[in-house]
Amino acid sequence: MNNIIEIKPVKGLVGTISIPGDKSVSHRSVMLAGLSETPVTITNFLHAQDCWSTINCMRALGVLVEQDNSGVLTVQGKGLHNLSEPDNILDAGNSGTTLRLLTGILAAQPFFSVLTGDSSLRRRPMSRVISPLTIMGCKIIGRSQSRYAPVAISPAEKVSGIEYDTPVASAQIKSAIMLASLFANSPSTITEPSISRDHTERMMATFGITVTRSGSSVTVQPAQKLAAPQKLYVPGDISSAAFWLVAASIIPHSQLTLTNVGINPTRTGILDVLVRMGADIAVINEHRSGEEPVADIHVRSSQLKGVEIEPEIIPRLIDEIPILAVAALFAEGKTVVRGAEELRVKESDRLAAITTELSKMGANIQETPDGFSIVGPQRITMASCDSHHDHRMAMAAAIAGAAGNGVKISNAECVSISYPSFFKIIDEISVNPLS
Repeated sequence: MNNIIEIKPVKGLVGTISIPGDKSVSHRSVMLAGLSETPVTITNFLHAQDCWSTINCMRALGVLVEQDNSGVLTVQGKGLHNLSEPDNILDAGNSGTTLRLLTGILAAQPFFSVLTGDSSLRRRPMSRVISPLTIMGCKIIGRSQSRYAPVAISPAEKVSGIEYDTPVASAQIKSAIMLASLFANSPSTITEPSISRDHTERMMATFGITVTRSGSSVTVQPAQKLAAPQKLYVPGDISSAAFWLVAASIIPHSQLTLTNVGINPTRTGILDVLVRMGADIAVINEHRSGEEPVADIHVRSSQLKGVEIEPEIIPRLIDEIPILAVAALFAEGKTVVRGAEELRVKESDRLAAITTELSKMGANIQETPDGFSIVGPQRITMASCDSHHDHRMAMAAAIAGAAGNGVKISNAECVSISYPSFFKIIDEISVNPLS
């Protein structure tokens, strides 16, 4: 299906938006609840394609997942050692989190399993996960010399803890090792070049697992059983909030309040960069949901200025780079992004997609191997763009069109991967402040 969405230019965005549940936290909540022995109720779970890929895989492993009329999930897990051998291939869809984290869980099970995904996911690297799990004693074979999915997993004779330095700061690599380590005969310590998002560490602590951190290293102890909480609340996803933060900043006469947004410090690089750019942002009503910090965020239109986005902060805003490119188009001066080469192996080659699609709208972007530079402000024209079947590219193009002179986006249905109501919300909050 090629769904074409047209976004009209708007003169202002006004309203309050309840941000949908965090995608990363939603995945992990179902996985760990599925490894528990007592029921867990999950509120504000993200009902999007990626997270349903995880639910469907966990169901295929024997976990009971039920949804009530309000969208609340109840997960009745099987315990650490009672998952069922699936009778078919497990399909992770477009979800890299599902594929990589489940590989960590399945690699320690006493049965055979196969994981695959859609054509996009089967192009994304898996060797960086398979390699450390193989060192632990797991038996995994993937396509093209174990570089890509599908992956076939056989029972391991034993799983041993390891000390491992990851080649890149990646929560998915770290989390796959941590999940396999629950079944190991000794602790594992994972050290990253810099700290990636720590939702797995926080979620594991919520389930009674012993996790300790020292600098950029995290150590996880093996577990006999999980101490599951009765209830979990998933904070709003700051990666989804990022589109509205930028939109309200660059579109005049805008004023938005975003409620119940997760402000985990490993994810708030977007706030730090936008504040440096001169955005009018206030974080209010701070509180906690389990181990995760949560707040409301108020944002008003302002004149942004260009900044340098250094490699050190990239792990804290890797998913927000496409929408930050849009912010840079409307900012005064030069914005430079460096150290973002990981974007080339996302749902699309996002650095190439950013350059290609925004250039169709008249943008002048200098692409580099690990980022780009943009000198603004620039005049954005009406254009027909393609999402590259990448949800974050579709939403970034939509905000550029709303702030500029409109845009038509083909393959726009991919927003259902993370934010199914995105286009509906644009319509609801778009107003003419002069009327």
